[in-house]
Amino acid sequence: MNLLLRLALSAAALLAVAAMVPGIHADGYSSALVAAILLALVNSVVRPVLIVLTLPITLVTLGLFLLVINAGMLLLVGHIVAGFTVRGWGAGLVGSLLLWLAGMGISRLLAQEGDVTWRWVLVAR
Repeated sequence: MNLLLRLALSAAALLAVAAMVPGIHADGYSSALVAAILLALVNSVVRPVLIVLTLPITLVTLGLFLLVINAGMLLLVGHIVAGFTVRGWGAGLVGSLLLWLAGMGISRLLAQEGDVTWRWVLVAR
């Protein structure tokens, strides 16, 4: 249940990012939902491989190259999903940063009592 709610909120976040960033466009909630599902799959399969392969440049840039990897994952999803487009690395970078912030908010919103993030929610209150 938590996974479905997380995906639904991620799709809503994708729609919000598409409304804010000029280079990102989503036709509707259904294409944003498909993009959110594919982005979750790409981030869990392709992203770890890219992180390992680009570890030297990530270390040299003190982790800032991870932003480029995140933007690349968003661009990849934009090329695959019909109805969801990302035009250029700049839009991908800004969109990935906004999606990262939205993901943090979603994680805090859906944190449960046994989670480590739940402690952060209690401390923040």
